[in-house]
Amino acid sequence: MRKIIFTVIIAGVVIFGNSSKAQQATDPAVEAKISNLMKQMTLEEKIGMIHGNSSFTSAGVSRLGIPELTTSDGPHGVRPEHGRDWSLDNKGNDSSTYLPVGITLASTWNPKLGYAFGAVLGSEAKFRGKDVILGPGINILRTPLNGRNFEYMSEDPYLISKLVVGYIKGVQDQGISACVKHFIANNQEVKRDGINVEMSERALREIYLPGFKAAVLEGGVNTVMGAYNKFRGQYCTYNDYLVNKILKGEWGFSGLMMSDWGAIHTTKDALLGGADLEMGSDIGTPPLKFSNFYFASPALKMVQSGEMAESVIDDKVRRILRVMFKTNMINASRTPGAYATSDHSAVAKKVAEEGIILLKNKGNVLPLQKNTIKTIAVIGANANRDNAMGGGSSQVRPKYEVTPLEGIRACVVNQAGITFSQGFAIAKDAKADSKMIAEAVENAKNSQVAIVFGGWVHGYDYSKWSDNAYDAEGADKPDMTMPFGQDELISAVIDANPNTIVVLFGGGAMDITKWEGKAKAILQVGYPGLEGGNALAEILFGDVNPSGKLTFSWPKTLSDAPAHKIGEYPGDGVTVRYKDDIFVGYRYFDTYKVKPQFAFGHGLSYTNFKYGKLNTSVKNGIVMVNVAVTNTGSKSGAEVVQLYVKDVKSTVVRPEKELKGFEKVFLNAGETKNITFELKADAFSFFDEKQMKFVQEPGKFEIIAASSSSDIRSKKTVKL
Repeated sequence: MRKIIFTVIIAGVVIFGNSSKAQQATDPAVEAKISNLMKQMTLEEKIGMIHGNSSFTSAGVSRLGIPELTTSDGPHGVRPEHGRDWSLDNKGNDSSTYLPVGITLASTWNPKLGYAFGAVLGSEAKFRGKDVILGPGINILRTPLNGRNFEYMSEDPYLISKLVVGYIKGVQDQGISACVKHFIANNQEVKRDGINVEMSERALREIYLPGFKAAVLEGGVNTVMGAYNKFRGQYCTYNDYLVNKILKGEWGFSGLMMSDWGAIHTTKDALLGGADLEMGSDIGTPPLKFSNFYFASPALKMVQSGEMAESVIDDKVRRILRVMFKTNMINASRTPGAYATSDHSAVAKKVAEEGIILLKNKGNVLPLQKNTIKTIAVIGANANRDNAMGGGSSQVRPKYEVTPLEGIRACVVNQAGITFSQGFAIAKDAKADSKMIAEAVENAKNSQVAIVFGGWVHGYDYSKWSDNAYDAEGADKPDMTMPFGQDELISAVIDANPNTIVVLFGGGAMDITKWEGKAKAILQVGYPGLEGGNALAEILFGDVNPSGKLTFSWPKTLSDAPAHKIGEYPGDGVTVRYKDDIFVGYRYFDTYKVKPQFAFGHGLSYTNFKYGKLNTSVKNGIVMVNVAVTNTGSKSGAEVVQLYVKDVKSTVVRPEKELKGFEKVFLNAGETKNITFELKADAFSFFDEKQMKFVQEPGKFEIIAASSSSDIRSKKTVKL
């Protein structure tokens, strides 16, 4: 057995409060250049820079060498080209790399892959002449029904904080701006354009803000996009408390705050509320009349009349210019970037390999043995259709996409032994089809193993993205029930062939209670990108050992989900009250002793990991934690060591435990590594609403090393 010392410093959740003096650094030389440019600009030119002048650009000032600012969706790949309107141009020859979606990236629990992911996006955006890539999306997964969950990352703010920093740095090291979104509480698509979110200050600070703060202060993100919804009565994009006081005040954010498309609804309040750039306000009324934007003619008249100080406009222009200088847009040249390369596809595949999650493997039915498996029944519409991306504005035109069926065929020599049956039809209101099920059952009976590919789907037609789209912008799922009669299909196939493997696509949980107990193996793949079919096949046949872990708690039924059990969803049409408060995801399931279908952080491997005794030491209030992890199986693999903290006795109600550190460790068979964490005061603190800051109470804390929130391997109590 070979022993290696492996040390990782984990900082814990960052502290919030009005006493925060953190600032994003600015370059005095650049600031001087910006001031010089602004002195030469007319008021009309300044106004031109703070609103859109085409579908995805805002104006520059050509006489001063200031270019247009060009933005591009989306968070998982560079979108097809638009002209100055909303019509797609260059159809077929502007294909880009489609990376796995945000929830699959986060399922890797690997910040290094976050950086590689961002670097691909930045490189391809640069090649395409973009300045801002509109991602990452990091809103909390509050309800399983949110149609945009696939685009986001997790229910846990600490995990989000670690993944988002790598993504942002990967993009921005390419000389392109990332745009973290949607600030804040865009946790549902129902009534998203104006639903008012009410939550406690503690929930805001402990759950919903940490990822955004990490993006600003650790990731140095250049741009932030506001959410469509309201927060405590004001639209998020120009919410004085969120934008002026927290984002630009407490955090010292020096970049630009942009609207989502059509998210500005007024001129004066938006100008004063902190929005810097208005985009898309004339959506749906072609031809676009950019002079009608709220930050266009109405803003100009307001300044000319003296109702609005020109200094308000100046601050916005300065922020835009600051981003331009940071990304070498003015008087500088960019490196060329690269586009749809084999190296970029390799990154997409690696993210899929580490992000696919093995949820169940009864009797070690997986991995399949190539030399003994002669017949395979591949079943389900998701096996042979392009389904590797999410719907709505996340859609990208990839150069190619490997479907699961194609990936399996590439892995298996005996092609004659593979049968395919569609199993279910993807159509509006489609129910179980007895003929399709009968065909699938017959194929399953005559095969050694059956693999059913199901789960959620997304829409393709952008103009009708809610049609048959269970993971898409603009629409939430109606419930957790799998559509198109999939429960009947899967149950019938399992009854016909006990060696049935179920592979689920989608951005989050679904109700699988009707057949989960009978299934031998279940995998969750999210949406795995253009190389997803190859990555999945290699996991099924053991060429790759799965290492993904759930970034959300998987409730058995919708009634078990905290937003629905103790919270409020979707609200009364005007307001949604977050009565679930800080008890989101595992914080609820663990504290209230509700058993989920699969726990947060759960994910199996083809090997086994043993945790040693947890050792701790305390010095100057800092807790050093060490635990040895050994691969006791016969295959190389990776384990995510999760570190939770429990406050044994507190003056306020706290969750049973909270994630405060993690490390993904790769181990050969028989290998041991020692993992070291450093926990500072913020890992033990809660937000005190009376003092408006995080506080740490003295007392006992349990330090817990775990393989998931429900799989505790080692723990120790410390006194602070």
